[in-house]
Amino acid sequence: MAAQTRTPAGTDWTTRLRTAGLRVTQPRLAVLDVVSSTPHISADAVTDRVRDRLGTVSVQAVYDALNTLTKHDILRKFEPAGSSMRFEVHTGDNHHHLICRRCGDIIDVACSVGAMPCALPDDPHGFVVDEAEVTYWGVCSSCRTYG
Repeated sequence: MAAQTRTPAGTDWTTRLRTAGLRVTQPRLAVLDVVSSTPHISADAVTDRVRDRLGTVSVQAVYDALNTLTKHDILRKFEPAGSSMRFEVHTGDNHHHLICRRCGDIIDVACSVGAMPCALPDDPHGFVVDEAEVTYWGVCSSCRTYG
C-alpha cells in the first residue's frame, strides 16, 4: 500500500526511547524503523519485516514492542472498520485518514476544517475531549481510473 508519511527524517530512535524511559532493544529499534518507513502497516506485516531484518524474533516480542511503543506515544495505533490494526509514528498532530474502499490505500490528511458536526459530541458526559479520530472512506483516483 502506498502511503504518505509525516515522520521526520533522521529520527533518532535511541534518544526517543530513552527519553520515554524505555530500554533500547533491537526489536524495538527494528519495529520503529519498519513503521517509520511504512506507515499504516499491519502488525503482521511489521512482524514479517522485523524478521527479515533481525532473523529470529518472536511474534510476541514484536507485539510487545508495538504495544509498549503505542502506550508511550511513540507509535499510534488505529483500526479502520473491517481491517486489522494499523500503526504509524505518533506525531501528535491529530491527523486523519483517507482510505480507498477498493485498493485499501491509506493517506494522511490534516485535521478537518470548518464546521464539523461530529468533531465534538453534543454531550461529552463530563469528558474533556482532546482528540477526534476521523476516517474518510472513498475510492482513490487510481481505482476510479483503472477500476
